Amino acid sequence: MYFPCVRDSNSEHRLPPDSESDGCRGTETLLLVEDEPMVRNVAELALKRLGYRVLSASDGPSAVQLAESTIEPIHGIITDVVLPGMGGREVVDALHKRLGPLPTLYVSGYTGDRIDEEGIKSEGSYFLQKPFMAMDLGRSVRRMLGERK
Repeated sequence: MYFPCVRDSNSEHRLPPDSESDGCRGTETLLLVEDEPMVRNVAELALKRLGYRVLSASDGPSAVQLAESTIEPIHGIITDVVLPGMGGREVVDALHKRLGPLPTLYVSGYTGDRIDEEGIKSEGSYFLQKPFMAMDLGRSVRRMLGERK
C-alpha cells in the first residue's frame, strides 16, 4: 500500500472527503485474505470506513474456515496472490466450490510473469497492483462488485 507522508496525527488524509469517496462506498460483506498484518489491518480499516463489512483472514485455510462458518452471504473476495501454503488462486477455487462463484479482487506486489503463472486472470476477477492507496482499493472493490447507478 502507498502511504502519503503525514506530519499531523489529527490529519484526515487517510480517506478523501465524502464527495470523492461516495462512488466507492458499499454495504456488502467482503472476505479479505492477506498474510501481511499491517496491509491487512489498513485495508480492513479503509474498507470499513467505506461502509463494507469485512471478514479478515491471514491465510488460505483460515479464510476457507471463516467463510464456511459465517452465516451472512459473502459478496466478494479480496486476496493476495502469493500467500504461504495455499496461494490466492487456491483459496478462491476452494471458496468457489463451497460458496459458488464470487467476484474476486486479487492484489499483489508481484508483476507480469509471476501473475501470469498464478493463473488469476479470468472472467469475474480483477487485479490491483501493490502498493495502492485506500481509494484505489475502494474503487477496485466497487468495480468488482458492480458500479452503483
